Amino acid sequence: MSRNQFITAFATICACFAISTLTAATIPAGTTLAVQTVSSISSQDPAGRSFAAKISGDVSVKGAVLLQAGTKVFGKITSSRANPRKSEPLTLELTSISMNGRNVAIKTNSFQPGSPAVTGRQARYGHTAGTLTVTPGTKMQFQLVQAATF
Repeated sequence: MSRNQFITAFATICACFAISTLTAATIPAGTTLAVQTVSSISSQDPAGRSFAAKISGDVSVKGAVLLQAGTKVFGKITSSRANPRKSEPLTLELTSISMNGRNVAIKTNSFQPGSPAVTGRQARYGHTAGTLTVTPGTKMQFQLVQAATF
């Protein structure tokens, strides 16, 4: 590779990096993401199962809208009643946001959507009673634990 070819290639790589840096946006940790479920979720679903949702209102940082309402997000069930030996409350987390045709990983706090009835004995042993179903369109709020860069 000649010196001129090397310089041209290096300049092209630097330009691409500069452009991607200029278009990158960061949503800071602590930002609340209000979402609506798209799919149904049950406390009988196994931990690890994914679910779909969408941003229910624009997310703005310093006056600029970074996530528009309707943006797809995905999450997973972190605990549930699916295993009868280890019955836990239904707990959810968001795991990614779909931006420009690619999924960007995110980390949010856990969210418990409602609680089924608990008997005294079950409460002592950490078990819950009944099945909780989260229907499509249910609103939930998560907070980013780490900043997300798009």
